[in-house]
Amino acid sequence: MSISPSSIKIAYNRIQAYVNTTPILQSSLLNEILSSHLYFKFEGAQKVGAFKARGAINTLLSLKEMNHLPKEIVAYSSGNHAQAVAWAAQKLGIKATIIVPKFASEVKIAATRGYGANIILTQERQEAEDLSLQKAKEKGCFLLPPYDHDDVIIGQGTSAFEAWQNNIKYDAVFAPCGGGGLLSGTYLATRFFSDSAQVFAAEPSTANDASRSYHEGKICRFSTTPQTIADGARTLGVSERTFHYIKQLDGFYEITEDEIIYWSQWLMHLMKVTLEPTAALGMAAAYKWINEGNEGKSILIIISGANLDPKTYLQVWQNNYLNKLPTIAR
Repeated sequence: MSISPSSIKIAYNRIQAYVNTTPILQSSLLNEILSSHLYFKFEGAQKVGAFKARGAINTLLSLKEMNHLPKEIVAYSSGNHAQAVAWAAQKLGIKATIIVPKFASEVKIAATRGYGANIILTQERQEAEDLSLQKAKEKGCFLLPPYDHDDVIIGQGTSAFEAWQNNIKYDAVFAPCGGGGLLSGTYLATRFFSDSAQVFAAEPSTANDASRSYHEGKICRFSTTPQTIADGARTLGVSERTFHYIKQLDGFYEITEDEIIYWSQWLMHLMKVTLEPTAALGMAAAYKWINEGNEGKSILIIISGANLDPKTYLQVWQNNYLNKLPTIAR
């Protein structure tokens, strides 16, 4: 089950012709207020507007290298993985059927259709997972999971790998957690470059299956879809594969809904970009860590995506949090 950190470098080279090199953004005001050096890896500038494109295309290209590229693939997702798989399938000229729960973002569903995928809607996430397994078996085609696959994890890790290549010595790295694919890949990429840099996870407190798993030392799952504005973190549970890496993290932060909205507003305001609430989790966790006596550090924060639908946009901006500056407790 263990993946070699060096495999991230191979994947990075493999996918170069297909993905964007995403920018690292900074806010001088935020650096000054928090007495830190914050580097935001903005995956909103990636293909399909999220890091998920990396894992999807890496998996299919890896299959192609082995002469195992299928004619059709099946996937399940609540959003970004759906459009990433649809995009990757279109690029390689294969069919895609995506099973999506009805609560998924309308923007993400529309984008998935736009890439030519066949979409089947379900009521719940578990139903989507079960139906995808059934469809893959019926059709005899490849199931491309959102996080429970080595090549998906390796592909997601290329975001942090890219950030580390900027010759910045990061003291800590923060990433959001849904199913744990991005987090696992980020951990592996960081270990390729540094044995000392700490890696932390962030998850909504109302969707804290991974956090509970980390602290209890065993996988904890929800029986129904958890409710949070961070739709990318509405997973039922992590897999054994991703939990293997989650157990090795240096800490796990739970973020309230107000904190998610607060940092969504501030990051959009300061960096003049759009981002989805899940993407604000890492900053919310980094803020907590800095306030624990970790000022003056260089911190890499993965901003996972920018697919913000109108309904969620209105939720984020329903109240004004910009009148309350972030501060350091001294």
